[in-house]
Amino acid sequence: MKFVDEVTIQVRAGDGGNGCVSFRREKFIPMGGPDGGDGGDGGSVFLLGDENINTLADFRHARSFSAPRGEKGGGANCTGRGGDDLHIRVPIGTIVTDEEAGECIGELLAAGQLLRVAQGGFHGLGNARFKSSVNRTPRRATSGTPGEVRRLRLELKVLADVGLLGLPNAGKSTLIRAVSSARPKVADYPFTTLYPHLGVVSVGLHRSFVVADIPGLIEGASSGAGLGMRFLKHLARTRLLLHLVDVAPLDPAEDPVRAVRSIEHELREFSAELPERERWLVLNKVDLMPEDERDAVCQDILQRLDWHGPYFMVSALSGLGVRELSERVMAWLEQQGKE
Repeated sequence: MKFVDEVTIQVRAGDGGNGCVSFRREKFIPMGGPDGGDGGDGGSVFLLGDENINTLADFRHARSFSAPRGEKGGGANCTGRGGDDLHIRVPIGTIVTDEEAGECIGELLAAGQLLRVAQGGFHGLGNARFKSSVNRTPRRATSGTPGEVRRLRLELKVLADVGLLGLPNAGKSTLIRAVSSARPKVADYPFTTLYPHLGVVSVGLHRSFVVADIPGLIEGASSGAGLGMRFLKHLARTRLLLHLVDVAPLDPAEDPVRAVRSIEHELREFSAELPERERWLVLNKVDLMPEDERDAVCQDILQRLDWHGPYFMVSALSGLGVRELSERVMAWLEQQGKE
């Protein structure tokens, strides 16, 4: 299924039912009086967070949604039936914006969470409501009010604890396959990953976290080049970024330090907040270098970067250092939870 992370839909709540003008006329009951009932309320439209939905792809074709209107009131003080509320299922992490007003209505952050996006119309009043000592035979009833109509933009930001950053072919998809049951496509050409993948990493009983693999960034991504910049918003809710860099590129002219600086530049261009997020450096593909050269090469990269944060030397393909990385990430997340 194609990953869809932004759609526009129209929702229409049900109109309220009209009130009824009616008079009670029965044999042997003179001057029965007004008995017109109220109409029913129109149904409202709600969005419902569903943990079993991962994309907004279902909205590619169905983009208009309407709740039922309330029924008209009847004689004998019968109230019209109210319209049923309409529940539209959306992925957890969906942000809802009113396009016309330009304001954020809310976001769905938990399974089963409801967000009302269109209020149903209020019922009309029957003529029995207008009976008084000076008006015994009112012939007045009111119409139900219209239901709200809104044009909404739904934007999905995946919910993950950890996000993977890096140039194409840095090994992000290989790493997420190594640490979780997620199976993104892996190949030796750039842009193998075309949309975000989520994986659950289990490091023990009741100890797990969610990691997100987004398409690789390239230089100029903040200006629209490549694929990854479109999906950087999915890192907005992550608590930790793992920055993968290929320390043994096939082309000797490709400098790992320049690769790191390139990503840092694109992060700054995209957001003032993302560069300040906790970020660890993952020096990947160390298995492609002779064992006695690994430390020297990696230390040279760290020195030229002037890197003082956490770093890890791993091979996502062979699994070297991957378990230690997962354990450290889990421990850090647990500590953050305590604080």
